[in-house]
Amino acid sequence: MTETMNAVAYTKNLPISDDASLEDVLLPIPEVGPKDLLVEVNAVSVNPVDVKVRSGKDPAGRPTVLGYDAAGTVRAVGADVTLFRAGDDVFYAGAIDRGGSNAQFQAVDERVVGGKPKTLDFAQAAALPLTSITAWEGLFVKLGLSADSAGTLLMIGGAGGVGSMVVQLAKALIPGLRVIASASRTESQEWVRSLGADETVRHGEALREDVQRVAPEGVDYIFTTNSAGQLAAFVEILKPFGQIVAIDDPGQVDVAQLKSKSLTWHWELMFTRSLFQTPDMIEQHHLLNKVASMVDAGIIRSTITHTLHPINAENLRNAHAMVESGHTLGKIVVAASDPH
Repeated sequence: MTETMNAVAYTKNLPISDDASLEDVLLPIPEVGPKDLLVEVNAVSVNPVDVKVRSGKDPAGRPTVLGYDAAGTVRAVGADVTLFRAGDDVFYAGAIDRGGSNAQFQAVDERVVGGKPKTLDFAQAAALPLTSITAWEGLFVKLGLSADSAGTLLMIGGAGGVGSMVVQLAKALIPGLRVIASASRTESQEWVRSLGADETVRHGEALREDVQRVAPEGVDYIFTTNSAGQLAAFVEILKPFGQIVAIDDPGQVDVAQLKSKSLTWHWELMFTRSLFQTPDMIEQHHLLNKVASMVDAGIIRSTITHTLHPINAENLRNAHAMVESGHTLGKIVVAASDPH
């Protein structure tokens, strides 16, 4: 194996319209730790976190590789690896404090990796890990929902990557839960209904009015990808003892507003387990395997809507620009080759 690899990196915070915002580079192949897999990356997807890190975290001139979703093949394993072996096809979201997936090879802890769904190609599989983990942890860990739960869930941002998985997982695994998804454009509304949403409402100023129409008694749970300026509306449309799980960065949140209804605010960051090496890190391995099984059984599907190839700086810049537009449905994937 060669000592260097092709990668796409950034060295300073630049607008995505600048060709230097993401550049093709040659970097050393990462070293493999005791619990690591060395994965040959076949496809990656772009998430809002890629945009946030690229525009906000200064790499001080050091070529830094982004990418928090991948599907590929294990080429080498660390001394203490027990879950995988060379030749296995895998998918994962990786860790935010390690080198990313926008490279030929990536070292990733086996405890945050799942076996790739057998019925999907690499591009289709790469759309799933980060959003599936976020949706799963938000629904079942933070909100504490189970197969026996009931009530109404409002998904703010239903047509995005995370929203698309929340809707699918909620409808597949919580049969008694009514799911309302916010989606303002006709194509977004059609998308979330195709994933199982029972009702759609509009974002922003129309939210209260629309929720009042479809759920006049209020909702029990809110899963939100866009909380800024919305807390007063959330408090109004939630039932007493309701819960909110948020994954965005809305700035300061005045949680005193939640007190009169005894509401609960949860944060969900799927990188917390890997960032702090928590004892339950392996739960992400287990849940990705469950997601793969559900995909292979036809219970849920990949949320891929657009594929670019090959994996290079130009295509990743285009993918970042599409994510920055805020009007994408599902997930945008960049693959090493055309799967078709």
